[in-house]
Amino acid sequence: MYIADLHLHSRFSRACSKDINVPNLAKWAKIKGLNLLGTGDCLHPIWQKELQTSLTKFQDGFYEFAGVKFVATTEVSCIYSDQGKVKRIHLVLILPSLESANKISLELIKKGVNLASDGRPIMGLSAHDLVALVLTTEPQALIIPAHIWTPWFSLFGSNSGYDFFNECFKDLSSHILAVETGLSSEPAMNWRIADLDHKAIVSFSDAHSLPNLGREATVFKGGLSFAELKDDLLKQNINYTIEFFPEEGKYHYSGHRDCGVVFSPEEVLSQGETCPKCGKKLTIGVAQRIEKLATRASEDLKLVTKDGLITSAAFSQRPGFKMLIGLEKIIADSLKMTTSAQKVKAEYNKLIEHLDNEINILTTVPIARITSYSGQKIAEGVEKVRHGEVEIKPGFDNTYGEIKIWGEEQVEQVQQSLF
Repeated sequence: MYIADLHLHSRFSRACSKDINVPNLAKWAKIKGLNLLGTGDCLHPIWQKELQTSLTKFQDGFYEFAGVKFVATTEVSCIYSDQGKVKRIHLVLILPSLESANKISLELIKKGVNLASDGRPIMGLSAHDLVALVLTTEPQALIIPAHIWTPWFSLFGSNSGYDFFNECFKDLSSHILAVETGLSSEPAMNWRIADLDHKAIVSFSDAHSLPNLGREATVFKGGLSFAELKDDLLKQNINYTIEFFPEEGKYHYSGHRDCGVVFSPEEVLSQGETCPKCGKKLTIGVAQRIEKLATRASEDLKLVTKDGLITSAAFSQRPGFKMLIGLEKIIADSLKMTTSAQKVKAEYNKLIEHLDNEINILTTVPIARITSYSGQKIAEGVEKVRHGEVEIKPGFDNTYGEIKIWGEEQVEQVQQSLF
């Protein structure tokens, strides 16, 4: 078993931290509890050379740095017109070697793609044609549609996507083995779509900074090799995925940020898709989009939660998932401080140093051990998250949701216990 985060970025992608380099990625992978990282941005010429210099070959397509395993990955942005409509589809490529990345780079350059402009290259190729080019150049490549429900840049996005899988990938649909949930959805929401019944559901962080690594991840059952990774996706050989609470994602509900208008799916159905304040069209969120395309009701899934793992009694073959909140956020909420507060940083570092990595602290470390180092309230905060006992004001129209572990009454009790 190993935990993988295969969708992330380097410092060569726009709006990404300048601290992202190979040593720092390895350092934070250990802090978070990740065994396998995607390199991110492996088609960018400078980053590609840096990876070739920094990483050593491990086995069968995987690389290593300071004990952390890496595999060549990138996200690409396909922007094109299909049947008179503009499509914007983001895809994650997972490649069996850096040599494969170089070969694909050369083919894209022939097509006029500027790979040096951004770590996530933008190209005029359709998603279908990009898949064809990649598989022709490297038949073992894995291609995963990224954050498939976000409105603007995804397979099923309300503003630029498709209603059916085959509409996008056509004759190559069977070569796409998995899809990525994104921060605004979780697996159960995707299980409602019959079109995805034979696709593995995976989750990765799409991290633009080091602390965001592992905020979503996938726990695989197989061994650390490219061939086994591909086989695991084909057979859905996954223990579970680690998820954001989807309401916290910045496109979960529909709305209009400029006007402060937020609609649930029920409100969209009753009041329409037009902003009542300015008359413009709302940004239709993930929850509403899933309702539109779903072939099953939520009740049909018969969800079961045991020890924080959510599974479906009706679809028992589907790997389960756990919804988590970052440890720093739990500490900050428990102490009623911001995540940037020095005391919060100190508590976080103390728990990592004395107990375990973050994912294990959030999922398996006994609550009594957390209590012994950081006190009852922080430990209770971890326990509440394990049981999903949180309050969330859903995100909408590029605005993250607001999540609270403690209600106002509980916060007052925390303050009294501290002082």
